[in-house]
Amino acid sequence: MKKIVYINERIKSFNKKIYVPGDKSLSIRWILMASQAVGTSEAYNLLKSEDVLSALNAVKKLGINYRINKKNCKIFGKGLNGFDFKNNTIINAGNSGTLARLIFGLLVKSKNQIILKGDKSLTKRDFSRVIKPMKMFGQNIKSKNQKLPIKIKGTDYPRPINYYENKGSAQVKSSILFAAMKTPGTTIIKSIPSRNHTEKLFKYLKLPIKISKNKKFDFISFTGTKNYKAFNYTIPGDISSSSFFIVLTLLTKNSKILIKNVNVNNSRTGIIDILKKMNGKIKIKNKKIYKGEEIADIECKYSPNLKGIKIDPKINSRAIDELILIFCLVCAKAKGVSYAKNLGELRHKEQDRLEFVLKFLKTIGIKTIEKNNNLKIYGNPNLKLKGSYVVKNFMKDHRAFMLSCIAALTLDGKKKFIIHDADSINTSFPNFISLLKNLGAKVN
Repeated sequence: MKKIVYINERIKSFNKKIYVPGDKSLSIRWILMASQAVGTSEAYNLLKSEDVLSALNAVKKLGINYRINKKNCKIFGKGLNGFDFKNNTIINAGNSGTLARLIFGLLVKSKNQIILKGDKSLTKRDFSRVIKPMKMFGQNIKSKNQKLPIKIKGTDYPRPINYYENKGSAQVKSSILFAAMKTPGTTIIKSIPSRNHTEKLFKYLKLPIKISKNKKFDFISFTGTKNYKAFNYTIPGDISSSSFFIVLTLLTKNSKILIKNVNVNNSRTGIIDILKKMNGKIKIKNKKIYKGEEIADIECKYSPNLKGIKIDPKINSRAIDELILIFCLVCAKAKGVSYAKNLGELRHKEQDRLEFVLKFLKTIGIKTIEKNNNLKIYGNPNLKLKGSYVVKNFMKDHRAFMLSCIAALTLDGKKKFIIHDADSINTSFPNFISLLKNLGAKVN
């Protein structure tokens, strides 16, 4: 794939039915859970992206075989204590923060040392939030400034922990649960609500997990050391990937789209709630439950009367990956002022995404005010651009690249977008550009 794309005109109206690739969060979790199961697990519609392939290569390095083809993927699990690898085996998580953080939990009892590495972007990210609870279990961890590369070695006697997860991080929560699987006794987590795919998988597999909730927190307890049988799974479409086509449709005159078989887990649908409150024409159709997850079709129509919004901070974790898309395009084109608070978590992604939002909006002429990770955006429904806009130096953040493409295709004016690092989409959505072209977009 070319590393630079050029877009200089709006996409014309379309009326299409599409499918987006399999959910990345579920694809990675299925791989890691299947590696711990007893027997052969099989998945259909597994996302075939660099992040997912990194997960497959990781379990292979740990002694778990797999077989993948166009139709399906099989993993030959050996149970909770089935890992078999040499001392100082190197695992490269690539760009995947999900893989890098979750795999800590699976290594809580490893007898040999793992050296965990990542790409340039992942190496800049802080791992302190997962190192802290893993050390409480008894895991031996060596790092410089709590960043990759990190040396990880397990303990013969992991001990259950009580942990307060105060960041709303599903990755940390999942890593703790993975460690708890191999730990005698009951681990207890008090957590700010976040994605709950791991909990749903545990429930589906009938593992001993208990969950209760109040208005502010989730309370999770898990009793470990119970093996479970292999399981099959059909991965639903990714709502984060869908979000780019939702926004494309809302901002394109006389357009309509139906996105089939998407994971609409409530912990992931913050973008739908936000866009509906902004007068976005979105309907959820044909909802059903599949192995604990909610699956549905998403219908979207052009929405010319978008209005600004005051985003409830409680929604942040339910739309964390889509917030830059909402801020940079929907809020920018909406009538009135939009407000959002407590956005510090955006600074801990593939890049400082809040900083990217501020730079991007300034570049296209939208007024913003940011203070202490709180953001105010002054929308302009009549926004028109002139000249060339070069988008680069964003640490190969796949969402920044895809957002820039949607902006180029939906904003009016005589403009030319030159967008670098097109290969960044290989981590999560390899056929993004081809799908845009199928809708009629001119991307060169």
